[in-house]
Amino acid sequence: MGRVVAESVELSPSVPAEPASDDSLLKPRVVIVGGGFGGLYAAKALKDQPVRVTLVDRRNHHLFQPLLYQVASAALSPADIASPIRAILRKQVNTTVLLAEVTAIDVPAREVVLDDGSRLPYDYVILAAGTSHAYFGHDEWEPLAPGLKSLEDALEIRRRVLRAFEEAEREPDPAEREALLTFVVVGGGPTGVELAGSIAEISRFTLARDFDHIDPTKAQVILLEGADRLLLTFPEKLGKKAAGYLKRLGVRVRTGAMVTGIDPQGVLLGEERIPARTVLWAAGVRASPLARTLGVDLDRAGRVVIGPDLSVPGRPEIFVIGDLAAGKDHRGKLLPGTAPVAIQQGHWVASNIARAVKGEPTVPFRYKDRGNMATVGRNVAVADIKGLKLTGFVAWLAWAVVHVFNLIGYKNRVLVTLQWIWAYVTFQRGARLITEEPDTRVAPPTSS
Repeated sequence: MGRVVAESVELSPSVPAEPASDDSLLKPRVVIVGGGFGGLYAAKALKDQPVRVTLVDRRNHHLFQPLLYQVASAALSPADIASPIRAILRKQVNTTVLLAEVTAIDVPAREVVLDDGSRLPYDYVILAAGTSHAYFGHDEWEPLAPGLKSLEDALEIRRRVLRAFEEAEREPDPAEREALLTFVVVGGGPTGVELAGSIAEISRFTLARDFDHIDPTKAQVILLEGADRLLLTFPEKLGKKAAGYLKRLGVRVRTGAMVTGIDPQGVLLGEERIPARTVLWAAGVRASPLARTLGVDLDRAGRVVIGPDLSVPGRPEIFVIGDLAAGKDHRGKLLPGTAPVAIQQGHWVASNIARAVKGEPTVPFRYKDRGNMATVGRNVAVADIKGLKLTGFVAWLAWAVVHVFNLIGYKNRVLVTLQWIWAYVTFQRGARLITEEPDTRVAPPTSS
């Protein structure tokens, strides 16, 4: 691995740094918080600019979150969709990567505060710290219904799903066995739809002949959505199509279903109880608490209200992108918290910083909407691409091509393609490992 020079970072005396040349010290300091899509693409876009870049993340890897559900459903291994940030940026001589957790932004001092008390001075800061799970005031549900934001989350979900079948195999009581083979997914957005479809496929195909005392194909998968349809960010027609595909897989889709309680025995919908030992959460997100340290306007979800050029109004040196930003497109419509938005914002904010360094005015962000996609199951997906509505196999093929193309690294693209071909031909999933239950839940990453 190539060396990432340390001349671009200034820390407290407790953190050693290599001596920097006088010339490099004159370059503006850009600190990027978060190595997700927005932060990583911003760092890459600043490669040849006359700035010193420091990227800070609490994880050492960039995660391709759109395929995270495939790790949770045993279709892919963690390394297939994650790459070390240092390896990605190793050729950028103006960039330093730090493994650390950011606890606050000291706006008056223009410093990023790390968890060990050290500080990173900045001339410009890019916040791409992302979101975590939101349980709508019921944080006590989190241990009972894990969400899906990190590799740790995906492995925990995989463990719970596969272990449920193993426990059902040994369970003599029919009622308890039925509860073990009932999987409830809360939230009918893309993540919920993809998780529900994947679990149904595992039970109907992958595990169908693997057990002696249970019939995995009889497992119940229930998808709960509080709104009146699935995939609210998609055209209504595609939401209905997705629901139809899920029903064909054996998933029970229930819309207008508001969860009022979750306990070890299952899910409550008012007075109705659904006995289930595995409940998964895909219903909401909340912004990183870093947003509150800025002392600026936030929306109801805790996201930073940003200006047209992606900076914080009144603070031209602070840029916020990705899921943490409450930005609008040129039509005044709130931008979705998706990877394409974060990637485009990463490129744009780098361009605006380059303009600012030259003394030129920044320009308003203009999002190019290339559409939405969601896979439902084998050969089946829905896609809305610039008004072109695709369903079925054609949408699934387009989804697969787009996701492989956007993976970081040639090796990951090859591995994922080969895994998918093998799974398609054999109906098997190659990552069906039950990992040891962790003593404590690991907090989701702050990257976007």
